[in-house]
Amino acid sequence: MKEYRIGRREFLLAATALAIAPAARAEEEPPIHVVKGRGCECCDAWVDYLREQRFTVTDEVSMGTLLIRFKMDQGIPAKVFSCHTGTVDGYALEGHVPAADIRRLLDERPDAVGLAVPGMPYGSPGMGSEDNRDAYDVLLVRRDGSLEVYSSYPAA
Repeated sequence: MKEYRIGRREFLLAATALAIAPAARAEEEPPIHVVKGRGCECCDAWVDYLREQRFTVTDEVSMGTLLIRFKMDQGIPAKVFSCHTGTVDGYALEGHVPAADIRRLLDERPDAVGLAVPGMPYGSPGMGSEDNRDAYDVLLVRRDGSLEVYSSYPAA
């Protein structure tokens, strides 16, 4: 049996490739733009969470009727409004949507407005400890305004 040895050069090339792999994943995913209220700590926490999940995120502050108009322009029904709205690759993200559901949305590409987590359930991303979370659903917002459960997170 022939023994294969890896030299220093090959080792350094492999180590470099592994080091840049997470950055390459972030570059593959489209950026998320978040419109949020001024001084909203949970909005800021959700933006931080997305960045920790290796999304590239930009954010801007909007207030009152301008923020509501933005949500409506994205096709979000008023009954699922939350504190912030994101957009990614033609989809809207309303509220504290988990990264796994965003990635699934981008992989599956359903004919929809986007995803919504109505209200601000404790333990959703940016809303406190996931170890002690309330049960909540992530809803798929269809183009006709109808809603369906996209994923469910049980209480923990």
